[in-house]
Amino acid sequence: MKISFCCTDTKAEPWLAGLRAAFPADAVEQWVPGAEPADYAVVWAPPQQFLDEQPQLKALFNIGAGVDALLKLRLPPSAAVVRLDDAGMSVQMAEYVCHAVIRHFREFDAYEADVKLGKWSYRRPQLRADFPVGVMGLGVLGERVARALAQFDFPVRGWSRSPREVPGVQCFSGDAGFHDFLSATRILVCLLPLTPGTENIMNRQTLSRLRPGGYVINVARGAHLVDEDLIALIDSGHLAGATLDVFRTEPLPAEHVFWKHPKVTVTPHTSARTLREESIAQIAGKIAALQAGQDISSLAGVVDPKKGY
Repeated sequence: MKISFCCTDTKAEPWLAGLRAAFPADAVEQWVPGAEPADYAVVWAPPQQFLDEQPQLKALFNIGAGVDALLKLRLPPSAAVVRLDDAGMSVQMAEYVCHAVIRHFREFDAYEADVKLGKWSYRRPQLRADFPVGVMGLGVLGERVARALAQFDFPVRGWSRSPREVPGVQCFSGDAGFHDFLSATRILVCLLPLTPGTENIMNRQTLSRLRPGGYVINVARGAHLVDEDLIALIDSGHLAGATLDVFRTEPLPAEHVFWKHPKVTVTPHTSARTLREESIAQIAGKIAALQAGQDISSLAGVVDPKKGY
């Protein structure tokens, strides 16, 4: 068996060492143009040349939860795409979103601004019942986030394309439930996969349906959000602000309005980072299962190219 590693913007040596430790009797190599055929590939943003030169691949293991960039390429016809289904990212995402929700709800951003001015201030406590949180996307990450928010006694709503049930969460689904979900939400969290159907899903029309004083948290992909629509709704007073971790262009251009807008908090795509050891263990376990004869369709994280996730 041979495993090929082809990940841009990633230090190869630690990944190669971990994969070689998991498969000491097999060949694990970093891809170079013209390399010998491999059985499996561990990838992140691979060039098209790699995919064209490896038509025999059985599976591509993507070292991240999002596969939108990979699915835009011409993939080997026989290769399944397998994403990380957790690998330590869900707890990070829950931490990030809960922090952003609580920071807004408790007005810690306003307290911070007052402290910088040397001002000792007081604000009347707000009611959690007035701040229902809506989570768009109830996959592995979205469900973990929704359950974490419910632990803080926020009313939590969830929306997904197909029906889901999450304890403690009021769930909506499909186009029929989307408007009701939005109108029941004050703090909107986006954890959707990026597909043609979800691109620009947060626009003037949809965000206007949020309860007055709405707040937006985007930790999915920048292309889910129409930037100018968000700013217009914040400036109009309909939205109170936003916390954004993902952007259409990354790094975020220096001239972008998000940097300096007083009601927008920016973080550099750090809500949930890939944890190498956990990811290697997950990928190695799936490869070992395939080598033992398990059908690839039974693995967790296998992507349906038609759905995009």
